[in-house]
Amino acid sequence: MDLRPFISEGALPDAGTQGLRLRRLRQQDAADWHEYLRDEAVTRHTSWQLAGIADLDSLIALYLSSPGSGCVRLAIADAASNRLRGTIGFNEIAAAHGRAEIAYDLAPTLWNRGIASRACAAVTGWALQSLGLWRVQATVLDANLPSRRVLEHCGYRPEGLLASYRMVRGQPRDFWIYARTRGDLAAP
Repeated sequence: MDLRPFISEGALPDAGTQGLRLRRLRQQDAADWHEYLRDEAVTRHTSWQLAGIADLDSLIALYLSSPGSGCVRLAIADAASNRLRGTIGFNEIAAAHGRAEIAYDLAPTLWNRGIASRACAAVTGWALQSLGLWRVQATVLDANLPSRRVLEHCGYRPEGLLASYRMVRGQPRDFWIYARTRGDLAAP
């Protein structure tokens, strides 16, 4: 699936929060992204394992070099300064199967304001309507209660616990799988 027509600035969904907007990631976003991802409070309930800012430089370069690759990450940016405050996107898009896996993160200064929920709802709706996908799913570390609440608030349903699904800091950990389908669009 070639995502280039969908990830142009004019085709992106509204972030759902005044003062914030969704835009394509830029190479210069690595510093802002790294600034909050190095906070243990942000990554403790995730599988992020960053060695340093160079990891994000490489990741952003991948997103920018291959927009048709099946992975898309957008910046949640301050509308006035254009500074990255979070990210949201798809770690995988399996076009042949009509599904994608959503992932997101947010600077702690913006937590508990409903921002992640509104961005998740906007990007999920965009994927199911504009991108023509049938299913958006998420895998969430069992201990990540805030992320599970975001998904549930957006109408995602838990489908089951995946035992020893992914290595997290050297240990196999359990993850919940959540999903929302095109048929769910009438729900919240």
